[in-house]
Amino acid sequence: MIDTERIREIIDEKLAGTDLFLVGIRQSPSNEIEITIDSDTSVGIDRCAELSRAVEEAFDRDAEDFELTVMSAGIGQPLTMLRQYRKLIGREVEAVLKDGSKLTAVLKDASAEALTLSYSEKVAVEGKKRRVSVERERTIPLAEIKTTREHLRFK
Repeated sequence: MIDTERIREIIDEKLAGTDLFLVGIRQSPSNEIEITIDSDTSVGIDRCAELSRAVEEAFDRDAEDFELTVMSAGIGQPLTMLRQYRKLIGREVEAVLKDGSKLTAVLKDASAEALTLSYSEKVAVEGKKRRVSVERERTIPLAEIKTTREHLRFK
């Protein structure tokens, strides 16, 4: 098996001083390695290729065969790092809570402990036939959140 810590060192060295950061490394028992990176702005395919070459050069394929994929964190993938959450402040996200409920809201703030979300809710007002839309803000501890993804609207 190829050492994932060695891969992490190579990537950290290559990403130092850039706005790119490592999101995760997955390795299967058959040595299929997936490296996911993200950025505060955008990730170009040239950066993925550069990282792929750097990792491949560090290991000898004759000694141990492996399959390597370097990719950017895609739209729709769950957020896993605080830096990813902060990148989406002011944008709409979908949070699935551990109790099974879903909340689509604008991400107002993110910390290591909790997310603050803002959303509209229709509430019944006494004396009125129609429900009235009310803005709500809710702070949810990360421990209560199962997954969070960027929410895209297609109009």
